[in-house]
Amino acid sequence: MDPSESGATEAVRGIDVARVSAFLRQRVPGVEGEPRFELIGGGRSNLTYRVDAGDASFVLRRPPLGHVLPTAHDMTREYRVLAALADTPVPVARPLALCTDEAVNGAPFYVMEYRPGVVLEADLPPDFATTEADRAAISRALVDTLVSLHAVDYAAAGLSDFGRPEGYLERQVKRWAAQWSRSETEPTPVIEELIRRLRQAIPVSPPPTIVHGDYRLGNMALAPDAPGTVVAVFDWEMATLGDPLADLGYTLVFWTEPGEEKSSLGALTRATAHPGFLTRRELVEQYAKASGRDVTAVDFYQVLALYKLAVITEGIWNRHLQGKTLGRGFENLTRSTTHIAERALEIADASADSRLAG
Repeated sequence: MDPSESGATEAVRGIDVARVSAFLRQRVPGVEGEPRFELIGGGRSNLTYRVDAGDASFVLRRPPLGHVLPTAHDMTREYRVLAALADTPVPVARPLALCTDEAVNGAPFYVMEYRPGVVLEADLPPDFATTEADRAAISRALVDTLVSLHAVDYAAAGLSDFGRPEGYLERQVKRWAAQWSRSETEPTPVIEELIRRLRQAIPVSPPPTIVHGDYRLGNMALAPDAPGTVVAVFDWEMATLGDPLADLGYTLVFWTEPGEEKSSLGALTRATAHPGFLTRRELVEQYAKASGRDVTAVDFYQVLALYKLAVITEGIWNRHLQGKTLGRGFENLTRSTTHIAERALEIADASADSRLAG
């Protein structure tokens, strides 16, 4: 979460300053006087605000302003999984207060610790991870943190009823097909082809775990002085119980290798194309070794991830057409749904699994 990404003119759009401030003073220790709200991440998922109150800083999360799909952007679920993970080896910002009364701010929201760090989005910031050793350490930290998440005993953490892991992959394909029908802005035959192939190629899942649902470098903060240290993993809005390899596949589609920087996704994730970062194959090998899971069906999980990403992107484009997107980065937004779906089809076509290949 980088405050430099915020825009002062949009700092309190989506916030009823008077009512939310009163809630914070009542429910969050350390909040006094008049809090200041600053949008530090918005439009592409839930809206994220930094809250400064005297000497203390916090983070507030709320749903986007428009075109909110059913089951998406559930503040209570996000708050609950953070609370469950707060005392585990998984690095998360501790949640502090949840507001489900929509009279306060027009939508539920929650407040958590502010854990600043370096978030790798498009490229490496100057003077960060300047050596190949640093970049290798980031790669290992990403995998090790994912393995730690998938090792959490979700029953002991109080999350036994957090999802229905049986039939997870079948439901994922079905759910995102339904989301597609609600988000679609123009006919896109390649999406229908992906749905067909995914339905016929569903693998047998390993034992279920907590699944983040949007696991990637862009959703974690790294320590500025120790690139291989994860300060916090963010954006748990799609977390559930299910197939852990879905997280691995999602991570891989955001991982760019040298020569891919100008691809449809590479422009968003070219940081990992720098020397020292592990390759996707090495990430898979490290995950398999550390977790003990069979990763032979990894192509399916990558195609599933890109399919989901295409649907999510279409939802963002739909909100953008309605004028409901907040934050920087939307000035030159174009529809990228088809490009993402075509990348998924390329992986499917090249797969050794004949069911996925066609």
